[in-house]
Amino acid sequence: MPWVYLIVGGLFEVGFTTTLRFVDGFRNGPWTLAFLVSVAISMALLELAARTIPMGTAYAVWGGIGAIGTVIVGMLWFGEPASVVRALLILAIVAAIAGLRLTA
Repeated sequence: MPWVYLIVGGLFEVGFTTTLRFVDGFRNGPWTLAFLVSVAISMALLELAARTIPMGTAYAVWGGIGAIGTVIVGMLWFGEPASVVRALLILAIVAAIAGLRLTA
């Protein structure tokens, strides 16, 4: 179950990085609320996962999921550049996360 917490927490990290784009200096109430809720859930799930998974591994996987997800959201919804090099680098992060999972 800790790995499920970690994966879902990483997905909520994507949520808070995405909503951060719309908070407008924390003046946009609904987006600020979405940001705060996403941060709280993401951190709570990271904390739950880190009770069992080594902290360094948990943080690296959580951050990797967030980074990959944020890059993908940026490419799909915000017109950020998508290239072969970016795709290969994303695959490298995925491989590193899988490697951490296998060694944990």
